[in-house]
Amino acid sequence: MSDTPPDRLSNDPKSPYFDEAMLSRGVGIRFNGKERTNVEEYCVSEGWIRAAVGKTVDRRGMPLTMKVKGVVEPYFQDVAT
Repeated sequence: MSDTPPDRLSNDPKSPYFDEAMLSRGVGIRFNGKERTNVEEYCVSEGWIRAAVGKTVDRRGMPLTMKVKGVVEPYFQDVAT
């Protein structure tokens, strides 16, 4: 497994960008120089994140998200084994 996170990753199992192996390692996101813990999806090449808006959920139980543009820096919280 590589030591660099993928260009795009999502927490939603229905998304084509969902990767359970990568998420199990723990991916942290630094957005515009600040640590973010409410990121649902990110894309480094396009420079955006989808962040959860409070505790609000839609009718399917998924969190409502807001797309924000800026500098995205993903990193692994655990080392590869």
